[in-house]
Amino acid sequence: MGGAERSARKRRQAQSAGARAVAQARGSSGGNRKTIVAVVAVVVLAALVVGGVIWTNSSKNQTEGQSIPPVTTNAALDTANERHDATVVSGLDNAPAKIDIYADFLCPYCGQLQKAYGQQIEQQIEAGKLQVTYHMIPLLNNRSDPPGYSLASANAALCAADQGKFTAYHDSLFASQPEEGQRGYDNAQLVKLGQDLGITAPEFATCVNNGTYNQPLNDALTKISADPTFQGTPTILHNGTQIDWSKPSWVTDLVSQS
Repeated sequence: MGGAERSARKRRQAQSAGARAVAQARGSSGGNRKTIVAVVAVVVLAALVVGGVIWTNSSKNQTEGQSIPPVTTNAALDTANERHDATVVSGLDNAPAKIDIYADFLCPYCGQLQKAYGQQIEQQIEAGKLQVTYHMIPLLNNRSDPPGYSLASANAALCAADQGKFTAYHDSLFASQPEEGQRGYDNAQLVKLGQDLGITAPEFATCVNNGTYNQPLNDALTKISADPTFQGTPTILHNGTQIDWSKPSWVTDLVSQS
């Protein structure tokens, strides 16, 4: 073999070795890139999880430290209300139309009922045409975080009734209703609402903090839950018959037909 051929063969061998080295280097680089990409993906995922937890907790606790804005109502409504165990009767005894409303202060549909028809109902009560027996039913007591808001708010509303402020208290709780599954209002916030509505008697705070009406409220829940006709909150009954409150004119229809 001549020198020229040997030189050519060496060049080919060198080129082949170089190509293998480049391929190995490229393969190694690709592996590193995959590792880096995987690490970045884990970091991003962790950030999203942490961010989601922070956002969820912030949303869940949005009522913490917040005052419940008081709603102004006609004082005549409150002075005419009477508490009977775990219910409050609003309106004249000789009103031609009488209904029972079963509601939970955490129930979103109860909030919709109040928003859509609360003012109409109260106007008919003021006019002497309607009497309403309000039943505070702590049906969703385990659906707040922490549990207990349905019972605490119902008890506080009854405590407010004892101080002649039920309607204003009731309307204020629904106007600033917490979301189901999230934090409600604690006793300190419930007491402050009463104070902002003009309740000055120290007995009110004692009533709220001691859960004075918790047992009658739980008894009422047990009783109504055993009734096969009870379909949950809200329920509106007229002479024992359920009213379809999805009909926009149900309040005026009820009064005009009585």
